[in-house]
Amino acid sequence: MAQPDTGTNNMVSLPALLRRNAASFGSSAAFREKEYGIWQTWSWAKALDEAESFALGLIELGIQPGDFVAVLGRNRPDLYISMIAIQMVGATPVPQYQDSVAEEMEYVLAHCGAKFVVAGDQEQVDKILEIQSKLPDFEQMIYLDGRGLRKYDHSKLHSFSSVMDRGKNSGQNSRSILNDREGSLNYDSTCVMLYTSGTTGRPKGVVLSNANIIETAKTTCEFDNLQQSDEVLAYLPMAWIGDFIFSVGQAMWSGFCVNCPESADTLSTDLREIGPTYYFAPPRIFEMQLTNVMIRMEDSGRFKKWLFDYFMEHARHVGANILDGKSVGFGSRIKYFLGELTVYGPLKNTLGLSKVRVGYTAGEAIGPEIFDFYRSLGINLKQLYGQTEASVYITQQPDGEVHGDTVGVPTPGVEVRISDNGEVYYRSPGTFVEYYKNPESTADTKDPEGWVATGDAGFFEEDTGHLRIIDRAKDVAKMSDGSMFAPKYVENKLKFYPNILEAVVFGAGKERCVAFVNIDLSAVGNWAERNNIAYSSYQELAGHTKVLETIKEHIEEVNISISEDKMLAGCQVHRFIVLHKELDADDGELTRTRKVRRKIIGEKFKDLVAALYDGSGSVYTETEVTYEDGRKGKISANLNIMDAHVINQANIAAE
Repeated sequence: MAQPDTGTNNMVSLPALLRRNAASFGSSAAFREKEYGIWQTWSWAKALDEAESFALGLIELGIQPGDFVAVLGRNRPDLYISMIAIQMVGATPVPQYQDSVAEEMEYVLAHCGAKFVVAGDQEQVDKILEIQSKLPDFEQMIYLDGRGLRKYDHSKLHSFSSVMDRGKNSGQNSRSILNDREGSLNYDSTCVMLYTSGTTGRPKGVVLSNANIIETAKTTCEFDNLQQSDEVLAYLPMAWIGDFIFSVGQAMWSGFCVNCPESADTLSTDLREIGPTYYFAPPRIFEMQLTNVMIRMEDSGRFKKWLFDYFMEHARHVGANILDGKSVGFGSRIKYFLGELTVYGPLKNTLGLSKVRVGYTAGEAIGPEIFDFYRSLGINLKQLYGQTEASVYITQQPDGEVHGDTVGVPTPGVEVRISDNGEVYYRSPGTFVEYYKNPESTADTKDPEGWVATGDAGFFEEDTGHLRIIDRAKDVAKMSDGSMFAPKYVENKLKFYPNILEAVVFGAGKERCVAFVNIDLSAVGNWAERNNIAYSSYQELAGHTKVLETIKEHIEEVNISISEDKMLAGCQVHRFIVLHKELDADDGELTRTRKVRRKIIGEKFKDLVAALYDGSGSVYTETEVTYEDGRKGKISANLNIMDAHVINQANIAAE
């Protein structure tokens, strides 16, 4: 199969890479999208033709170099192609989270001064129309799916196909303008602007250049030997740097095919049909998949459950060693082979991961137990560590050097150092240019020598040389007795249990740790049905006595595990509350990438935190919530406060 010419001469922009791919293997699949149950394919030649037509259409609409264009909607080939076209005309794409509410988009679009918007469907169009009076720079909007839009005012509203047609019929003047603008692109030209998740404040616009994206894509494709024959499933938010690197940067560099599912509801089916060879998912996705597996096994027959438990126990001991090519006895290999035929293979096929050659997880720390589960099946799942400002990659795990509690070694070309206070710093070809319109934050984050402060605390292990991230530097603190407080470390262990969806641990400056817990409604609801326990709402199920006792057992098991780490033994959870509502991005408690906003949660539920520390046995609370239609309301509850057994630290110190 043809491979792209990896020489960097003139490969200084994503449009240039698209042209190279169309010339090298124009008939090969560049994109696929499932629509009405049928996979539609875009070849590289077709992708280039559509990108050129759309770029010319944008010129006809009056787009200028330096303009910002918001792109919002689910993962679709036309939206990826539109981002390349936007770069062709010298403008900058600004992808948005498709589940963001209008108010969130208002800040971002006003901040960057977006003049054009490319929207996926009526839902996204309506969000922009709701806030357009507050966007002084807004001029034109283009939509892909016209259903429901027939009676809208189309003076500033255009269909994607009409803009394409306008471009195809454009004159020589527009084509000359396109050639000039595309020809002026270089390594320093802006490639994309992505906004941070805003964990601690307003999102910041991260400006990334062509050099940032292309050099990162080149290095990391070489690191994992990504080929034009690989397949990836594009289902993560287009506004996230991970999707931009995997589905745009690396895809353009290596020429592999990007597959877009039909919808979130068909994701698991589409994943099985595609069988990606290169797969990325944040920890939450792997947690959800594992939860679903455990639910199904609880519902299975006695023999099937025994068979699963028997071979999974064996896999936990030898699976990862076999995957890494380490020495394993002949008898153990035969037993693992039988497990592959009866358990591991069918399970991987059900998950859609049978063909995965390279798998990654990142975004936040994954529980070592969850990580080991997938590797024991023979799935080459690895961890990487990065951030938007690094064009994703800071460290990653080489094949055969994979550890559940580390994030690997520095990616080739990346330098990493640890400051005196334990904070991780890096500099690399992927280091961002600046925060848009925010020179103060740029200077605070990136020093004149190019070193970037990650905000994470970590250290390099002496025996492996791998980086181990403890927690966010701002969250790592001391308890009142001087012992280390690292909440994310505890939270990740708690989330290994299928019954626990989310956990938030408090304890900085206190004599003990306490926790909020969200149950996983799917897992706990399934358990309730099997045990004939009736419930009418999340709140009722979360407060059920047996549910509270089950969560207590999980926490006490985690406490035993934490007690074995002398450095972090003080983080054992003494008391906890199972919250009466799920933490939600719409309520400001999580970011759009589902990162916990610990400070906001602590302030919002300060009455609950106080009750956890004052010895109360229960607490009454009222909480404002946002419903799916945007309305706000209040829910109230009497919450039981549970005590958990902890391992005496005096005994730990004496060991």
